[in-house]
Amino acid sequence: MKTFLTAKWENLIMANYQIDPSYLLPYLPKGVDLDYYNGKAYISLVGFLFKDSHIFKLPVPIFGTFEEVNLRFYVVRKVGNETRRGVVFINETVPNKTVALVANKLYKEHYIAIPTKHTWKINENTKEIEYKWLVNKTWNSLTVKASATSQKMVSGSIEEYIFEHYYGYTKVDSNNSIEYKINHASWEVNDIKEYDINCDFFTFYGKHFEVLNRTKPHSIMLAEGSDISVDWKRNWF
Repeated sequence: MKTFLTAKWENLIMANYQIDPSYLLPYLPKGVDLDYYNGKAYISLVGFLFKDSHIFKLPVPIFGTFEEVNLRFYVVRKVGNETRRGVVFINETVPNKTVALVANKLYKEHYIAIPTKHTWKINENTKEIEYKWLVNKTWNSLTVKASATSQKMVSGSIEEYIFEHYYGYTKVDSNNSIEYKINHASWEVNDIKEYDINCDFFTFYGKHFEVLNRTKPHSIMLAEGSDISVDWKRNWF
């Protein structure tokens, strides 16, 4: 029973913001440290399509394909001589309650279920990708227009820093944390031509993140995505 979940993650938009580390410390699980890029801490608003989900190799009926929007930041954990780079989720948004319930129960994550939708317009030259989620009767959105041609990430780049995190960490309480492994190939990225972000960070994510309403993103990225798997094993520490 090594693998809990398999799926495809497709067309991942990442809007990345530099942020004062003090905003993240209340959410930092015990036993991990913030992961910095060139001395700066980052937080990302992420939208993508979760497709063809299987749990223990069994297809998920009805709810197997859906949009996810999340707010996440970046951490490291030292285990012996190994450095494990991972993410901590402030919130994960999906459109159905069953998915949220299972993830919260098994992995102690912070999923909520609200209406979501997406629009893709793809041709040989461009990709227009949009994700929307409904908050207090208002649609928030994350939209990019990008080149249809993708390329490998440059070693040491901000793209590699944002995307190359393969562990999830959850703060259970002040004394306990959970670690789980996410497996996927290194993703290719598309050049961004235009973007639009319509997100009320204060209303949806709370006062700690109101500052993002007034902050221009450091970078916007689009990744092609790939097959992924999440290990069943969860390490408490």
